[in-house]
Amino acid sequence: LLARGSRAGSSVFLNLRDGAPLSRMGIWKILRKYATLARIQSKVHPHVLRHSFATHLVENGADLRAVQEMLGHADISTTRIYSHLSGDTLRQVHREFHPRA
Repeated sequence: LLARGSRAGSSVFLNLRDGAPLSRMGIWKILRKYATLARIQSKVHPHVLRHSFATHLVENGADLRAVQEMLGHADISTTRIYSHLSGDTLRQVHREFHPRA
């Protein structure tokens, strides 16, 4: 309904006021508001969500190339930066695939 008759184009997030694309700062303010309401003490910003998204996908078996496409990265090495695996995940992969584990 917001996108109808607006200048939103292909934007996913729209401003409730006029249906215009939500700005980077607008998204940050909304995220900060809900982090405060949830009493999250650490700094929360949109990039944390992006990083968490990629990490959760990879840790749950998503192909790194698919994650690269979703994040819009031209180079796979950029995607690897966002998908740090936890120690538990690395230990599990080692146990499962290493012949001497």
